[in-house]
Formats: sequence, structure tokens, C-alpha cells
Amino acid sequence: MGNISASTSRLPSAYLLDVDGTLLTESGAVPGAAAAVARLRSRGVPFRILTNITRGSRRYVVDRLAQHGIDVQPHEVFTAVMAGVGWLERHGIRVVAPFVTEDALQDLTAFQLTGGTSGATALRSPPEAVVIGDVGERWSHRLLNEAFRYVMDGAHLLALQRGRYWLGPAGAEIDAGAYVAALEYATGREAVVCGKPNPEFFEGVVADLGAQPPIAMIGDDLWSDIQGAQQAGLEGWLVRTGKFRQDELESGKVVPDRVIDSVAVVGETAT
Repeated sequence: MGNISASTSRLPSAYLLDVDGTLLTESGAVPGAAAAVARLRSRGVPFRILTNITRGSRRYVVDRLAQHGIDVQPHEVFTAVMAGVGWLERHGIRVVAPFVTEDALQDLTAFQLTGGTSGATALRSPPEAVVIGDVGERWSHRLLNEAFRYVMDGAHLLALQRGRYWLGPAGAEIDAGAYVAALEYATGREAVVCGKPNPEFFEGVVADLGAQPPIAMIGDDLWSDIQGAQQAGLEGWLVRTGKFRQDELESGKVVPDRVIDSVAVVGETAT
């Protein structure tokens, strides 16, 4: 196990665990991931699943983990879509143009959905916000241009996440962040980012846990997971699974508090 640095010798009082690349990969569960989650639960160590997955609802995340033997409850899962819902509600927004998958629409039912991927093509009223997630191969010039026009007409630009890339079945795949950046460039408007690395996302989950520092975020993304956690006052532990790249680690742009081989060691008495 690698351990390049540690901000404290104390074991974390609680853990935040990423999903893709950390608990799961395209080939299944990371070896030892299910045991690590079970160990935290049996020892009474608080944890939450914190994910930028926007292709599905919270229920989708719970079911997907269960399919690979990782037992979590819905209240233990926090997604970027849920963070987006919270932002929309706090700002009194009712009419939303969603650019998310059909499954993710389940978590947006509190709003009047129009345009985008909602299936509702007749605009009864203009959208107050454009919500951008990852729709994968559904992205097209037409779809991106539709979002562009809504923002130019005054809608808020809400990015559920702005990941650079993720590890798909055939290798690295471009993530939603590229489309968010395109809309920012074209409109001259800065997007509100709801999921990781937004410090408010981390802070909300920590408040739900009710735990005291040190709290560690375990993930495979140097920016969304590690840097985002550190900017929220948490420890960032990088795993050598998923989209981990040694060259990115060695660049020194983001320095994790710890580097571990995998999530399998989480919760052990000596990490």
C-alpha cells in the first residue's frame, strides 16, 4: 500500500466513499470493496456514498451497488442530482429544462420539466434553469444548442457535475464537464456546480453524518474527489483504481493526504 503523506496520525472518524472507480469499475466491484463497507458498518464507523453519477437516480445507485454485493441504504447515498434538487428548491425554481438521462428524471419530479430530455416539447413557460448532467451518446449539436438558447434567454445554468472524464468499458470517456465548459464559453455565463467538487456538497453530507474531523473522502478523481474534499476541510485519499494515473499524481497539481491501493483497506485499524 502506498502512503505518500498523512495530515494526521488519527484514523478518520467517518468516511465518504466514491462509487465509479472506487467501489465499482466496469468489470464489477473492486476486490474488497464490499468487505470494506461491511467492516465500517459492523464497527459503527459512519460513512456515506458520495457520487457524481448523474446517469441515474439514488435508487439506481443503491440497486447497482447491491448487484455487486455492496449493501447500502438509500439514506446513505448522496448524488449530484440530489444536490441539484436542493439548489433549485432553495432558489424557488419551478420550471426546469433537464439534460439528464431518463432514470435521473425520477429525482426531478418535484419540478415542471420542459424541453431537453424531458420528453415535453411544448414549452408552457420558459425554463428558469437548465440542468446539465451526463447523457452520454445522446449529446448532439441540437441538444447542446437548445440548452445554449435557454441560458441566453435568461435561464440559470446548473451543472450537476463537471467531471473531465470517466473510465468506461472501452477506456476513458469524456464527461459532462466538457459540455458545461462549452455552454459557459458560448453564453459567457458561469455554471453553478452542485456535485463534487463544490464544498457545499461535501459540507451538507458531513452535516448529515454529524461526525467530527478527521473525515476522509476516498476517490479516484484528483480534482472532484481529492481537491474538492480538501477545499471543504476534509482529507482526500486517492485510490490506485478506476481512472488513477500515476503521471497526474506526479504532476503535483493536487496532493492527496494519502494514496492507497484500493478502498479495500478502508476501516482497517492500521491504514
